[in-house]
Amino acid sequence: MKVSIIGVTGYSGLELLRLLSTHPNVEIVSIHSHSQNGEAIDRRFPHLKHLIELPLKEVDPEKIMENADLVFFAAPSGVAKDQALPFIEKQFPVIDLSGDYRLKNPAQYKKWYGKTSAPIEALEQATYGLADFDLPKDLKLIANPGCYATAAILSVAPLVKQQLIEKNSIIFDGKSGLSGAGKKLSEASHYTEANDNMSVYKLNQHQHIPEIIQQLQSWDAEIPAIQFSTALIPVTRGILMTTYCRAKEGVTSEAVRQAFEAEYEGKAFIRLQEGQDFPCIKQVVGSNYCDIGMAYNEATQTITVVSVIDNLVKGAAGQAIQNLNLLMNVPETTGLELVPVYP
Repeated sequence: MKVSIIGVTGYSGLELLRLLSTHPNVEIVSIHSHSQNGEAIDRRFPHLKHLIELPLKEVDPEKIMENADLVFFAAPSGVAKDQALPFIEKQFPVIDLSGDYRLKNPAQYKKWYGKTSAPIEALEQATYGLADFDLPKDLKLIANPGCYATAAILSVAPLVKQQLIEKNSIIFDGKSGLSGAGKKLSEASHYTEANDNMSVYKLNQHQHIPEIIQQLQSWDAEIPAIQFSTALIPVTRGILMTTYCRAKEGVTSEAVRQAFEAEYEGKAFIRLQEGQDFPCIKQVVGSNYCDIGMAYNEATQTITVVSVIDNLVKGAAGQAIQNLNLLMNVPETTGLELVPVYP
């Protein structure tokens, strides 16, 4: 499949470029930027020298559709909601890594992103691409999940789907490395602020909250809300999500473990920890894995789940390629058989 990438100079776009460059079923035919056109990508990013030397081009939907079979949008939220429309109107396959097509309710997008949403007709065509669960066939518009949302939803899906927890008891506590904030500078991302530090941000205001609720309610419409907090930690890549839920009466540790084993049996990119072991960020960096550990405190009826992902791979580019593989009807692991970087 011939693909183009719009927004290639961001962290997620560069990760797409890295992973797709060795994908056996993909040819990258064009890469696009909104501000750095005309220059070879390896001049801007020397780590690509002798590997990828494509020129950065302006976004021209007609030319892209002439030369490619699918387009990735890796631009910040607010770009694809407008620039993807010519592709959507012509039923040209799009995988969007931003939040522009994740939410079905335009009012929710306005509330959480502070912008006017894409037209409702376009939103209705989008499928939320949580790649480890069954997706419809013949998709044309895939909304790739957010990084925090991926870690959160995977940590609680078996408990929600098998109705093992009280519906109003879900608490997510996520911690992310600095690359999750993208390239745009802020005071919090300065070295002197982030190093040797940990800070909470966007408490009860994070834009991934509504997509998490939307997905959980698709499995159990009676879930009213979630508690969600995020913190910045001094690492480059990775998310560690700690999830707390109150178990229903009669639930046992064995039932919790069996729920996860049944849900994720055969899932290539979900790895369950043994016994009371819990995963750390370091064991997934550079890979498309989500590693999960769990425990149940019967004294407090509290289930604790810890999930870890690389926010740029499983939380962005890797899951997008997993979705691409599903579209192409090739094994979902194609191009993603990545051994985590350690140490």
